[in-house]
Amino acid sequence: MIRIIARASATLAPCGLSLAHYASEPSQPTAARLPGAGAAAAPLRQCIGGSLVPSTSARTVAVEDPSTGAVIGSIPEGTAEDAHAALVAARAAQPAWAARSATDRGKALKAMARVVRENRVELAELLASEQNKTLGLAQVEIDFTAEYFDYYAGLARAYEGELVNSDDANEHISVHRLPVGVSVGICPWNFPVFVMARKLAPALLAGCAVVVKSSEVTPLACGRLAELWLASPDADLPPRGAWALVNGLGATVGAALTASPLADIVSMTGSVPTGKAIMRAAAEHMTKVSLELGGKAPAIVAADADLDLAVAAVVASRVCFSGQVCNCCERVYVHASVYEPFVAKLVAAMEAVRVGAPRDAAADCCGLVNAAQRDKVDGMVRRAVAAGAVARCGGRPLPGPGYKYAPTVLTGCAQGSEIVQEEVFGPVLPVLAFGTLTEAFALANDSKFGLTSSIYSSSVDVVERARAELRFGETYVNRENFEAIQGFHAGMRQSGVGGADGKRGLDEYLATHVVYVRRNPKAGD
Repeated sequence: MIRIIARASATLAPCGLSLAHYASEPSQPTAARLPGAGAAAAPLRQCIGGSLVPSTSARTVAVEDPSTGAVIGSIPEGTAEDAHAALVAARAAQPAWAARSATDRGKALKAMARVVRENRVELAELLASEQNKTLGLAQVEIDFTAEYFDYYAGLARAYEGELVNSDDANEHISVHRLPVGVSVGICPWNFPVFVMARKLAPALLAGCAVVVKSSEVTPLACGRLAELWLASPDADLPPRGAWALVNGLGATVGAALTASPLADIVSMTGSVPTGKAIMRAAAEHMTKVSLELGGKAPAIVAADADLDLAVAAVVASRVCFSGQVCNCCERVYVHASVYEPFVAKLVAAMEAVRVGAPRDAAADCCGLVNAAQRDKVDGMVRRAVAAGAVARCGGRPLPGPGYKYAPTVLTGCAQGSEIVQEEVFGPVLPVLAFGTLTEAFALANDSKFGLTSSIYSSSVDVVERARAELRFGETYVNRENFEAIQGFHAGMRQSGVGGADGKRGLDEYLATHVVYVRRNPKAGD
C-alpha cells in the first residue's frame, strides 16, 4: 500500500492519515509484545474509573489474526453493568475536568500523543495482526493518532465565545462555549486506534468526560494503548474516570451505552443500520448524536481528465486497506469518449496490485478482515455478474489464508443494481459510462449515501460545476478520497449527521450558554 500511495500522491491521507511523513520509516517487530505470544493470556480488562478492572462477565470473545486464522487474544464479552459503571465514573469526573482550563486539557492530549509515539512500533505490530492490514499502513495509523492528539491540543487557545450587540445600549450579550457533558464514542474495526482518537481528542479538549467502546473485531491495539496510558507518569492529567474504554459486544455494551440517560452525546462511526438504531435509542432521552455512517463514493472522470492521474488515484483509494474504507471510491463514471482507454488502464493497474500478508514488504494490500466480509464481497460480485456485469479482472477470492479477494473491475453494470447502489467495502470497482456532465452529476447523486465524491478534470468550469452540483459532504478534485485532520469529515443523506475533524469537529462537543447582562446606567451615582 505504501508503494501504491506514494505513486499516486505524496500527500495522500487515508481517513485523515498522511503517508508523506512515514513512507521511509518501516516498523520493526517488538518481540516482547508480538501478537500470538499472548494468545492464551487473560483477556483485556475494562478501563473504568482510571483503573483496569475485570468485567462482570466471565465470558470472552476471541480475537483472530485474519492473515493466519490464529487466535491472538481475547476481550471480555462485557455487560450492561460494565457500561453503566463506566458512565457513572465519567459522570462523577465530569465537573472537575470541565472546570480545568482548556490549556490544561490540551496538556493531557499532548501527553497522550507522547505515549502513542513512545510505543508506536508495538502498537502498529498489534494493529497489523488483528486487522489484516499492511504494516506500513498500520504504522501510519498509529503515527497519525499521535498527530491527531497534538492537533486538538493546539486548539486549546483557539476556540472562543462571542459578544453579540444588544438592542439595549445598557445590555451585553455573551455567548459562552461549554462542554456538552459525558460523551460516548463507538469505534469501528477498520481504523480503530485513529477513530478512538477522533472520539477522545475533541471531546476531552472541550471538557467532556468520554466513554469509548472499541470494536470487538479489532480491540487489541486500543486496549493496549489504554494500558500504556494508565501506566504512564501522566495518567492522572485527566481526572481518573474522565475517560474509559469498555470492551464487549455491540448488542450489549454498545446498546447500554447509547441508550443510557447518563450520556449527553453519542458519537459513532459504523454502519447505517447501527446508526439508525442509535438514533432511536438516543431519542428516548433526546441525547445528541454525531454519526459517520456508510458511503458509496462516486468518481467522475471527465473527457479532459489526465487518465493516468485518475487511474492512480482511483486505485489507491480503492485498495487502501483492501477497500474497507468508508470514504474511498466505490463506483466510477467515465465520459464515453475516454471510457475504453480508462478501463484498459484501470484493469492493468488493478491487476498489478499485490495482495499479500501484513508483514510482506511487497504487498500493496492484504485480505479482508474476516470470512464474513470476504463472503459478502464475493456474493455481491457474483450477483452482479449473474445480472449481466462483466468482470474485466478479479471477481473471485484468492487461494490461501487471509480472506484475500482479487482486485476487481466490473463493467456492464446497471445504475440501479446492488453493486452500484450498496456499499461493497472491498477491492471492487464498477465502472459506468456517461455522455454529459449533467448526466454524470445525476448518476453520482443517485445514491442514498452522501459521504465523499471525486472528480477528475483539467477544466476549472467543470470543477466549479461539481462543487455546485455534487451533493456530498466532501469532494476531491484530481486526487484521492482522503480527508485532512483540519478539514471536516461529514456526510449527507444516510451517510450520517454531524461530523469530525478540524475546529468544526470540536463544535460537536460544545454547547452554548448565552448570558444577557443589563447594567444600571445610574449605578454609583
